[in-house]
Amino acid sequence: MDIKTASAIRRLRLVSAVEAVSFLLLLLCSVLKRTTDFNAVPVMGAVHGVLVVLFLVFLADAWNKTKWAVKRPLILFVLSVIPFGGFYAEKMLRAEERDQVIASRARREGVVGA
Repeated sequence: MDIKTASAIRRLRLVSAVEAVSFLLLLLCSVLKRTTDFNAVPVMGAVHGVLVVLFLVFLADAWNKTKWAVKRPLILFVLSVIPFGGFYAEKMLRAEERDQVIASRARREGVVGA
């Protein structure tokens, strides 16, 4: 894989972490709305919605560039809709990004033939 593919994975990884935080904040705002007078659900819901759309766009881009089987994007999508799942997805993507960068550098330096 090339640097563009690693960049697509990196974008997906970064938005995955931010989307996970926004999901938890939305859940917190939802609880606060029902227990106090504080109502930030409309704002946090909009922020989270934008981040989910970004996640899906970056997931489609990474899927297209990496040529993953259907299983990987499906797992990443499911992880994005459960609390704390986005953090696990970020961890998975960080390992994959690291592996792709190492492989790309090895090919560029002629260590491996690919």
